[in-house]
Amino acid sequence: MVAVAGSGARGRIAALVGAAGVTRAAYTVLRKRPPGGVVLWERKNYAGRTVDLHAGLATATGTALAAATAPGLPARARAATALAVLAAGGCGAYDDVFGAGDPRRGFRAHLSALRQREVTSGAVKLFGIGAAGLAAGALLKERPADKLLAGVVIAGSAHLVNLLDVRPGRAAGAVLALGAPGLLRRGPAGPLSAAPMGAVAAVLGDDVGERTMIGDAGAHALGAALGLAVVAGNGRRGLAAHAAALITAAAAGDRVSRAAAAL
Repeated sequence: MVAVAGSGARGRIAALVGAAGVTRAAYTVLRKRPPGGVVLWERKNYAGRTVDLHAGLATATGTALAAATAPGLPARARAATALAVLAAGGCGAYDDVFGAGDPRRGFRAHLSALRQREVTSGAVKLFGIGAAGLAAGALLKERPADKLLAGVVIAGSAHLVNLLDVRPGRAAGAVLALGAPGLLRRGPAGPLSAAPMGAVAAVLGDDVGERTMIGDAGAHALGAALGLAVVAGNGRRGLAAHAAALITAAAAGDRVSRAAAAL
């Protein structure tokens, strides 16, 4: 029992520290050599200040690498993590770049555009992250109902963190708060909770200081990792409860975002 507990603690610490280190290194490189040029990754924030989106790509990279390489994780958990986090981060980055000028928000708006045969960047994100969540859930669970619930939790968690990314520090604070209970769990849930927490901690000061923002890339990747931790640490009842809560939050998306902005 001591060996198992020690191994679990090493996995959590390795994921936490590794994610922070990789994220900070990636953030530094991206600021010096942004892919496609500086302007591509610059945005105006809620207060009209110019910030960059480098924290998003950096946290997605740090989370994926640290979680997938943490000691003690089974091969299927590593594969599910790499798939879900990188897909969520990639789809989010696509929306960051190509959806910057699109005022449409929410599932209804993007599905309505699809009915008119227009594929928006939001639709790419919706279906891409959903498919990746289902595939990752299938790797982590055995029974069909559990696979489906796992996919909903992973994709729903990614969406939830993005809903909260409305002001500096809101999404980052949510990741730290939501991930903390997972650190107490045995097995893969511990490292999978620690990785997004370490990644977001590495850029928290720059986010709150309004020098950068997490954006869709970071919010979705961090949320997907938290979802993976929930899936790894829960059986069917826990998955069903989390899935129900996430669906409710998605349905009340505007209200959730407004509440986060008011904090």
